[in-house]
Amino acid sequence: MTSSARNAMFNQPSFKVGDRVVYPSYGVGEIVGLEQQELLGRNLELFFAILFDSKKMLLRVPASKIPQTGMRPLSSPDVMDKAMVVVRGRPRIKRAMWARRAQEYETKINSGNLIFIAEVVRDLHKSGDQSGQSYSERQLYELALERMASEFAVATNTPQKEVTSKIEAEIRGAVRGEFIGHDRPNRGNDARHEQIDEGDETSESKTVDGSTTEGCEVAA
Repeated sequence: MTSSARNAMFNQPSFKVGDRVVYPSYGVGEIVGLEQQELLGRNLELFFAILFDSKKMLLRVPASKIPQTGMRPLSSPDVMDKAMVVVRGRPRIKRAMWARRAQEYETKINSGNLIFIAEVVRDLHKSGDQSGQSYSERQLYELALERMASEFAVATNTPQKEVTSKIEAEIRGAVRGEFIGHDRPNRGNDARHEQIDEGDETSESKTVDGSTTEGCEVAA
């Protein structure tokens, strides 16, 4: 066994089998196993096996690579409250080509940062039946909403469809007071108006993509 494999075994991140975690590129998953795999016929490496039910996918991540992947525990109630404040705020739309904005939205979604994801939900939500959205806008909005709702659902043991409805109701300003058991500031009845950003600031985020090995996803 190599020294890096031994270090991975004895200096594991604070994750264990049964934990629900957020993996930036894929969303909420469950650690279902710790495995040792033989690489190149001789080297042993310790892997976390993470199951993503919504995608019917099993991801194997080397323990030594966990810090680089950005994998994290579920957000705290305080962070979830802040995310709800964000989605109820004014959309911030940049004066930029859609292709550039779409890339920034995708980067935020794949950062795994709940606040960044909430910003995408806020900025891409359209009132009414969403008919004002393009196909690509709708795709990004639904992806961000699914990532946000799935984390809330698991963290609060609430059906995801119910959480999704409540998030969208919050954006419309139809819900006041508590949100699925968490206190949050009452922002009153202020209407949501788009705020156009002239600047060129972007939020920092980090994404580590996976690669495929013999039918299984393995993070690089």
